[in-house]
Amino acid sequence: MNRENINNALLFIGLILLQIIVMNNINFLGYINPYFYIFFIFLYPIRKDDASVLILSFFLGLFIDVFSDSGGINAAATLFIAFIRIPVLQSVLGKRDLDYGTLSIFKLPFPKMFLYVMILTFVHHFVVFGLEYFKWSKFGIIFVNTLLTSIFTIILTMISFTFVMRKR
Repeated sequence: MNRENINNALLFIGLILLQIIVMNNINFLGYINPYFYIFFIFLYPIRKDDASVLILSFFLGLFIDVFSDSGGINAAATLFIAFIRIPVLQSVLGKRDLDYGTLSIFKLPFPKMFLYVMILTFVHHFVVFGLEYFKWSKFGIIFVNTLLTSIFTIILTMISFTFVMRKR
């Protein structure tokens, strides 16, 4: 195993434990719960046609579902954002062809990195809450929960990015 795989494995396990032990017990204003474990998808190396991110994302969401008793909604949402992350990155950067060998989330300008994180976080949370409530009559609740939880998760994610970028 190389150093990158070891770091990814430690990040994977660490984020699962952080989500289960700490984040799932935070209920700001009674219902805002940050889903910080998606930070793994943001930090995972960007490669073209990389099936490993899909497999790892599914298992990441599945572990969260098992410990949160949420019936697969996190696995579905996490797998979905892992699937769309390259097209979202292409649209944020305005490029059809990306240089995957040199592309890193840390090399993006802050506004583009923020937009990338914001889109994927909002989509993830919308899928989670959409599957949780699964009724058109609950669309207002789905939207409000998505918006408020996304804001909280994005703030935590951007703070974490600053710490990780300082380390590098």
